[in-house]
Amino acid sequence: MQSGSTQTQVLIIGAGLAGTSLALSLPSSMHVTLLSSAPVPCGASPMALGGLAAVLSAQDSLEQHIEDTLEAGARHSDKEAVRGILQAAPDAVHWLLERQVPLDRTEDGQLHLTREGGHSRRRIVHAADASGYAIMQALAPQLAKAPHVQQRTDCLALTLRRNEQGAVAGVDIYDKHTHRYETILADHVVLATGGLGSLYAHSTNPDSALGEGVALAWRVGAAIRDLEFVQFHPTCLHAEGPTFLLTEALRGEGGHLLDKQGRRFMPDYDARAELAPRDIVSRAIAAHMRQEGSSHVWLDVRHLGADTLQQHFPKALEEGLCRGLDLRRDWVPVAPAAHYSCGGIQTDMSGRTTVPGLYAVGEVACTGLHGANRLASNSLLECVVMGRAAAEAIARSKRTQRSALVPETDAATTSSISSSCSYTNSNPSSSSSSQASVGPNWGLSLNSSSHSNPRPSLMTATAADAVENAIIANNDKACQYDGNNSYSNGSRKNHSSSTNNPPSLPALRNLMQEHVGLLRNHLGLLQALHTLDHWRGQISLLPPSLDQQTLSLQLDTAWLLTQAALDRPRSLGAHYRLD
Repeated sequence: MQSGSTQTQVLIIGAGLAGTSLALSLPSSMHVTLLSSAPVPCGASPMALGGLAAVLSAQDSLEQHIEDTLEAGARHSDKEAVRGILQAAPDAVHWLLERQVPLDRTEDGQLHLTREGGHSRRRIVHAADASGYAIMQALAPQLAKAPHVQQRTDCLALTLRRNEQGAVAGVDIYDKHTHRYETILADHVVLATGGLGSLYAHSTNPDSALGEGVALAWRVGAAIRDLEFVQFHPTCLHAEGPTFLLTEALRGEGGHLLDKQGRRFMPDYDARAELAPRDIVSRAIAAHMRQEGSSHVWLDVRHLGADTLQQHFPKALEEGLCRGLDLRRDWVPVAPAAHYSCGGIQTDMSGRTTVPGLYAVGEVACTGLHGANRLASNSLLECVVMGRAAAEAIARSKRTQRSALVPETDAATTSSISSSCSYTNSNPSSSSSSQASVGPNWGLSLNSSSHSNPRPSLMTATAADAVENAIIANNDKACQYDGNNSYSNGSRKNHSSSTNNPPSLPALRNLMQEHVGLLRNHLGLLQALHTLDHWRGQISLLPPSLDQQTLSLQLDTAWLLTQAALDRPRSLGAHYRLD
């Protein structure tokens, strides 16, 4: 295999809505390279069903949208970020309309607004129940015609590279078309790589959503924030075939969740019933499944009427019919699945990370908007707002003089003794996300190209002893739920069987689903951390290969997530501790 290098002014890694919005918002005088791991459009954006939340009605207000967002986020959000992003929401909607995105309208020509769980008003603009697809279908041709944007598909980012001043100034990639490794030099590098939901066995995310962007940023010293808050979507179709998300708007329009006796059970758990925030609905479903000993509950939308379902939910209706279910006549089996990462790479309100030259936008980033649990339809909104904000910041910034990249071996050595790598478990009273993280130093070398020695363990001796003692004492006592969608968090498998298995993506997904999923406890998290630590040591000894490099990134992100969950002993938002 040969290698080479190219240059660009702005390198965007990820071609979902955040990366696309950024690329289309940059001035045509700037040369932009947009990388994607698959043909465009790709990622989670085309799969998004709901829409964008924005205050566009006289019956609504910015303060109400802010309050709904803070409430859904368990009061853990950054208030400045919430206000700033939500204030920009109407402009984001207008930008999409200018780009000819076909949002639904009422008979009198006004934008049709729907309501979803956690919202006190109708404020969701949408394109039927396939908003993400409609948006990306409208933007993709414009991206293809943009003369300043070079799109490169089927390219995998493997390592961020820094220059002699410590700024990120390039990335090592593998081009699946040419079968070549390559280094791309850039004045500005933007991570728009999406989420991490496919680290779990049951997920609404595309298979590519494996969290590599978080690991890439962490390895060069970027602060990571709130990674423990993984939102599970309550109503995913529980039937043969790929996981399919039944949009929250079905409940927003009046859909009911039923147990196997046909009784509405959500009022038993929350006064808002089916319109409670996603974390509450998901846990209620999981608890009811456990109580009934079933693998799903039922969603009933028959009373909405055939006309409403056909007009506003054609995708859900079509998908159900393909699987032998008619939403107009049948109860539909549903269960929670991993859906959205509320945390990620810490950024300011221009998408800047704590490392010079590196930006992050979209689900891979953490602006502080979502707090401990994302409010429905705030994610597509954040993609557009932050993509445009990052573009403005990049366009205003002075072009940096390119200097030589630090060789990978030197970068690895620097990383291993640096105190810049950090993780932040933020709290509502913490300073704005624009401030540098002051978290515990986890900055040991994770360079995947170094194989002379096993990777050092990041688990303290005390924690390792705790794992061994807990496993011996509690091997059969952990809380677990058995069903087709597993919410087990205990030690169904003994320690030796998990760590003796070689690291692989299927094994990783099962581990995360079992121990770091919707319901968590101390023992399960300790076991998961110990297994991940062991696997990361194993993979560092393998000969360099594309599979080895990508799995190493996935293991690092899973390790960070598990450590974050273990470090937060109390339940908050989407992070729920049974103990």
